[in-house]
Amino acid sequence: MQIRTAKIRLLIQTGIGIFLTGCSISDWYNGYYVERYVIKEAQKDREKYYNSESPEMQELRKQNQTYCLDLAKKPENRVVRAGYPNGVWNQGMFEICMKNRGTPTYGAWASMQKKT
Repeated sequence: MQIRTAKIRLLIQTGIGIFLTGCSISDWYNGYYVERYVIKEAQKDREKYYNSESPEMQELRKQNQTYCLDLAKKPENRVVRAGYPNGVWNQGMFEICMKNRGTPTYGAWASMQKKT
């Protein structure tokens, strides 16, 4: 009788120990939840940035985006990367082009805000 209750207690304690070490609340909270929250906040900020522009600025952004994408995707401007025989598009050139033409991307705008 006493051995049976000891086995049950040992089984319960082992199960609780495995559960607590394998899936702690702090790991879940600091990992999954916080990462998801930060992504949602960044998406809200990005949408707020683009939606706050005037209609004229939105039209200019569309024109600049078309021009800068074509420029960054030209074969002579592609960036060489391992595994891509034809290279990849030049994102740095795209962001600089957008910034120089007066319509910076959200990422470029956010980095300019951090500098000041």
